[in-house]
Amino acid sequence: MAVRIWIFNHYATDMYFDGAGRHQSFAKYLIRDGNEVKIFCASTVHNSDININTGDKKSVEKIGKDNVPYIFIKTKNYVGNGRQRIRNMIEYYLKIFGVARQEIKQSGKPDVILASSVHPLALVAGIKIAKKIGVPCVCEVRDLWPESLVEVGIIKRNSLIAKILYLGEKWIYKRADKLIFTMPGGLNYIQDREWDEIQIKKIININNGVDLDEYIANEENVLVEDKDLDEDGTFKAIYTGSIRTANFVKDLVEAAAICQMKGKDKVKFIIYGDGDQRIPLEEAVKNKGLLNIIFKGRVEKRCIPYILSKGDLNIVTGEDSELGRYGVSWNKIFEYMASGKPIVANYNLHDFNLIEQYQFGIGKRFESIDAFAKAIIHMSELSGEEYAVYGRNALKAASDFDYKNLTKQLTVILKQAIKEKR
Repeated sequence: MAVRIWIFNHYATDMYFDGAGRHQSFAKYLIRDGNEVKIFCASTVHNSDININTGDKKSVEKIGKDNVPYIFIKTKNYVGNGRQRIRNMIEYYLKIFGVARQEIKQSGKPDVILASSVHPLALVAGIKIAKKIGVPCVCEVRDLWPESLVEVGIIKRNSLIAKILYLGEKWIYKRADKLIFTMPGGLNYIQDREWDEIQIKKIININNGVDLDEYIANEENVLVEDKDLDEDGTFKAIYTGSIRTANFVKDLVEAAAICQMKGKDKVKFIIYGDGDQRIPLEEAVKNKGLLNIIFKGRVEKRCIPYILSKGDLNIVTGEDSELGRYGVSWNKIFEYMASGKPIVANYNLHDFNLIEQYQFGIGKRFESIDAFAKAIIHMSELSGEEYAVYGRNALKAASDFDYKNLTKQLTVILKQAIKEKR
């Protein structure tokens, strides 16, 4: 049975430009299976001044990569995470109702709505529109609001705004026909909140993943000329991602210093990414006289597969978070899996540790930087067969989290929601 699916994701505009991402991949494979999909997102691109021109209309439709249709809802540009961004969220929420009415007039109503956070207003809109037109709404939670805001200290747990947001969160979870969490501990979160009214049977975990077809195509076709990647005789430990305080990339600088001090000259750290800590860390490398670590700056996402193919070890560092007890769903982890290389993650992954579960590396908060460095050195000294086992396990994990397979799980959930609504 072919299904008509609307996906609400305020920030999917990035996916239109990148031709990649969670909902781009879901839509791609849903369409290949004969379904009809449209993604409703804002006209603005987060953290940029790009705004898709909708003319004098409230929205405009464009076809993205793999024939995925995007409907861009006219919203105003914003800078930072303050009032302008909140206004942008509210504008998306208010306008999506009219855009949905117009879309129904032109093309008919969907069979199901998949409404996805980050912020909760997209979920509220999905629930309200679905109720009005008599179809199910599957809500997808990719970030725990307001819990994540409380965690980083933006709001206080017992403040009035937090209490209102928690009530809104509970309202969403109760009224969603199905509830997908990207983090594997979503059920644990509901239980910790003691929200017994929310039906456990409708809670599902579909983690983030990797589109292996896309990954392999980029690895083979998007090449990067880099003498450090091509250098023979080195064991390349690669980090990709943001370089901010919370990413703890300073730990890599300190680990590199330990490796150099111990004469482990074969180990070379190659850092791809940017952020406000990059320049201070480059200065620290220079001041320490380190010759085994280099910062490469930001690269396009499509370059990452080739870069990882030239490395020997993938690295994750980061500041531990209480929310980590519900599991993490970093896109980086799944790209690392797809490279078929082992990983060392200096991060507390609690009970939802995919690295340990699939045994493709070491994932834990090391008791010291020295222990972290020793783990990296250990990986560089593995026998050929020991190293190959880690690689095979990583590829097995990547296969399980291939968006082609995750889309099959999503399809089952969407069809169940439709069947139960009827």
